Amino acid sequence: MPRTTDRRVEPDCAPLQTGPADSDPLLQWQYEAQPPSGPGAVRCAGYPRELAMRGIPVACTACRARRDWLLINQSRHVWVRCRCSNQWLEPEITRADFDAMLTGPHLTSYPSLEAAMVALGFDGAFSGAYLE
Repeated sequence: MPRTTDRRVEPDCAPLQTGPADSDPLLQWQYEAQPPSGPGAVRCAGYPRELAMRGIPVACTACRARRDWLLINQSRHVWVRCRCSNQWLEPEITRADFDAMLTGPHLTSYPSLEAAMVALGFDGAFSGAYLE
C-alpha cells in the first residue's frame, strides 16, 4: 500500500508562460505550440492498468479503486490521483518511471492542473467508475 498522510502535498501550478507581447505572431505561435518545460512544468499521464509498488497492488484509500490512475509529475515528484479525486505523493515512482509510462508522442497542454484534471475526468465527477 502506498504511504499516505493527513498532510496533503500538492504540485505547484504555474500558469503557462507566454512569449514577449512585441514578438512576431509566427514566433509567438511556435512558442505556444511547444510543450511546457522547466522546473515549473507539470505533466500528467493516464495509467489505466493496475499499479504495483514492490509487488503490492496500489488501492485508493478513499474508494478502494485498483486501476485507472492519473500520474502527475513535477520536477522529481510524482503524485497518484484517483477518479474520486483522492491524491497522494508516491515517492516510489521516480521521474524515470514516469517517463517510461508515457506511451505516445501526442501531448495536450492545459492552462492549469485543475483544467487538466477536469478534462481528463479526475476531478471527482467519475468517482467509482472505470473509464476505458
